[in-house]
Amino acid sequence: MDIISQLQEQVNTIASLTFNTFGTLQRDAPPVRLSPNYPEPPANPTEDTANVAEQPKLMSAALVKAAKEFDALVAALPLSEGGEEAQLKRIAELQAENDAVGQELQRQLEAAEKELKQVQELFSQAADNCLNSKNPD
Repeated sequence: MDIISQLQEQVNTIASLTFNTFGTLQRDAPPVRLSPNYPEPPANPTEDTANVAEQPKLMSAALVKAAKEFDALVAALPLSEGGEEAQLKRIAELQAENDAVGQELQRQLEAAEKELKQVQELFSQAADNCLNSKNPD
């Protein structure tokens, strides 16, 4: 898998972890009083309070680990040498090379089509000769 695909996969992982972390925090958050005019909200009965308190820490650690892996992948990207001008020059060189290869391929295609036409004509002549040379029975 190339580096760009790995970066995309890591971004998806970070997005998934973030979504799940926020969802868990929202789901497990204790109720709060909106206003002094309202009564105290009832407490959510939880079966494992220690797990609820520990889960955000674990999810945060996973999110930090994923972010560090992303940073490591970004650091592994090749550096552009010479800045924008060098990149534009390299792009122009590659385009010129691409054009030259394209022209050569076009010449080869035309030569192959010409040769195919010749072969088809020869085959047609050979078939006609075979049919004409047969003795009618």
